[in-house]
Amino acid sequence: MSLPTNPTLCVLGCGTMGEESAQRIKEEFNDKITLLVGNNVEGVKEADIILLCTKPQVVKTILTEEGMQKSLENKLIISILAGVTIDQLKEWAPSSTRIIRAMPNTPCMIREGMTVLSCPTDCSKDDRSFSIWVFSTLGRARILDEKHLDAVTGLSGSGPAFACVVLEALADGGVMMGLPREVGLELAAQALQGAARMVLKTGKHPAEIKDSVTTPGGCTIAGLLTMEDGKIRSTLARTIQEATQVASTLGNIQSKK
Repeated sequence: MSLPTNPTLCVLGCGTMGEESAQRIKEEFNDKITLLVGNNVEGVKEADIILLCTKPQVVKTILTEEGMQKSLENKLIISILAGVTIDQLKEWAPSSTRIIRAMPNTPCMIREGMTVLSCPTDCSKDDRSFSIWVFSTLGRARILDEKHLDAVTGLSGSGPAFACVVLEALADGGVMMGLPREVGLELAAQALQGAARMVLKTGKHPAEIKDSVTTPGGCTIAGLLTMEDGKIRSTLARTIQEATQVASTLGNIQSKK
């Protein structure tokens, strides 16, 4: 089934929905959206596409609540739930429901995000193109096989948090050497942003960019050796490994039908 020309999108799960949260969303979007609190079935019924943003722990309960099955018929679900597979979602949705998985990250909030999508083999061109377009407006987007999404979650999904630890540590070093805190943060953030953009824009390997800065007997090589003494490479690599392993268990709490 193809998408309509102007599809209606239902965002299912916008965080903890109390009166305060509902009011904040109303103020931010004004009349551009219809906000339904505690009425998931009605929201899904009126939509063509459902962006599934709930916690993994409650997704089965939501998708199997009374009236939801009929509302989901012939709809497209785009799920951003970590660890919950396409096969699991297919168990809880009607056979006519199309499902795509996506893993965005926090920088999507400023349109500097990275989203990886996984589409089943029977995914239509329209569904695939629409999903890529949606997330491309928030940064970069690409397609990968679903088997890679746990690693994507560990690296790209959790990566901004890990990067912020590195950023903070670099800024701390600047403060230790006499820089004001706000200056240290600015310099560290711009250094990381600039290096990252050089990799993406030039296609150069990070080692090539690193070597271009590293002169014999200079301060950069002295700092790099200190980093190597602290086993920073293996520590960061193992960080991604551990985060990936945890991501792979997030869907296990869901019981089968």
